[in-house]
Amino acid sequence: MEKDMEQLFQEKIDKEIRIEPKDWMPEKYRQTLIRQISQHAHSEIVGMLPEGNWITRAPNLRRKAILLAKVQDEAGHGLYLYSAAETLGISRDEMYEQLHSGKAKYSSIFNYPTLSWADMGAIGWLVDGAAIMNQVPLCRSSFGPYARAMVRVCKEESFHQRQGFEILLTLSRGTEAQRRMAQDSINRWWWPSIMMFGPKDDESPNTIQSMKWKIKRFTNDELRQKFVDICAEQIKILNLTIPDPDLKWNEEKGHYDFGAINWDEFWQVIAGNGPCNKQRLDARKKAWEEGAWVREAATAHAAKRAQRLAEKRA
Repeated sequence: MEKDMEQLFQEKIDKEIRIEPKDWMPEKYRQTLIRQISQHAHSEIVGMLPEGNWITRAPNLRRKAILLAKVQDEAGHGLYLYSAAETLGISRDEMYEQLHSGKAKYSSIFNYPTLSWADMGAIGWLVDGAAIMNQVPLCRSSFGPYARAMVRVCKEESFHQRQGFEILLTLSRGTEAQRRMAQDSINRWWWPSIMMFGPKDDESPNTIQSMKWKIKRFTNDELRQKFVDICAEQIKILNLTIPDPDLKWNEEKGHYDFGAINWDEFWQVIAGNGPCNKQRLDARKKAWEEGAWVREAATAHAAKRAQRLAEKRA
């Protein structure tokens, strides 16, 4: 019976029929989605921290307003994705507990510090650019709530990327000190952004099954190559350089070749040994604890409102 259900499930996937929360699904499919969607949501929430660090230090009011709007967008994305994950039967409190305990992961890129204003540009161009590369195919994910959530998320992320590139473009046309600051930022964020696509295909344990279930549409290495190809052209507009001496166009392959990735650094950050891992988790736990009174007040208000409505109907 179970095998018959799995076969029918796979046939739906193969026919590009969306899976909805009330449909039958293999437990492993459900758990894979919970892991991926909650990790994505955690990344949006933790991702507010490196940029929120610069809201009070933005160079002018226009920059401050744009950055504030961007950080608010990230909060919205996280809440949107938590809602999508909840349709799979996991509670939001459980997801928060997994994040705070270190059981659940988030994108390793957010464990690096933001040292200058130019980092707001590099994060927008490179980090959000890599996120878009990952997320646009997710608009066609086999799980309906996730795919629909990604349509809105990708539209807003594309604004974030353009905003980041515009910061770098302005700096690249500024003083020599501003150009140096922009180049330094790209030097620090390039390789972590390349790592955002995850481990090599032959070391990614979930890719094959996720591709079969059409949760993912492209492999990590395919997306990474596409990202490098695009950035290698866009950097020419900035008249800056990508910090990779091995980056060069390969006519035969029709793609850019690029240097070796420091996978030791990647796995160290994943393991919790990055520059800001502890700081990021401590900040999230502090926010959770200090926000307890808000949650309690909202719950009490909802209970009183429900009671008043019940009394009116009686």
